[in-house]
Amino acid sequence: MNEPSLPNPVLLATIGGAHGIKGEVRVKSFTGEPEDIGAYGPLFDAKGARYTVKSARLSKTVVIVRFAEVADRNHAERLNGTELFVDRSVLPREGEDEFYHSDLVGLVARRLDGEVIGEVIAFHDFGAGDILEIAPDGGASVMIPFTLEAVPEVDLDLGHILVEPVAAGLEGAVEVREGDAIEGEDRA
Repeated sequence: MNEPSLPNPVLLATIGGAHGIKGEVRVKSFTGEPEDIGAYGPLFDAKGARYTVKSARLSKTVVIVRFAEVADRNHAERLNGTELFVDRSVLPREGEDEFYHSDLVGLVARRLDGEVIGEVIAFHDFGAGDILEIAPDGGASVMIPFTLEAVPEVDLDLGHILVEPVAAGLEGAVEVREGDAIEGEDRA
């Protein structure tokens, strides 16, 4: 991803495919209220192009947006995958225990005993809840739920999160193979 030319960019949305023939697009919004993506002023892509929201309406899991700068379907189709940013200064201040996704990426993930797990490299929402992706120094990345039980502490000033390994699914899991009896399960 190229960084936009904003002083302190925050990812607010990603454009998906075109919608209809008049230049509307489907947008994945990362705002509290998805249809409010235009509430923070114009959006900018990584190249510095400006996008002004003329209208936005919720449609299932995406927002259908008409941008003033996009006049037809051909232009809308070229925007597929475009990330849209605003400068952090236009966003409301976070409340206690609220974080912008961009604040979490780059933090060091530590177990409760202080042992380093790795670095938070991404924040995902696949529809079943927020997920943090953590990359250890060696090996494949791991994904953990971003819940109070799994991540009881986020310290932006110290640059780390504390992870409860069992609640995060990092240890204590029991592997069940097909055909294994599960305790308490009645087999007929």
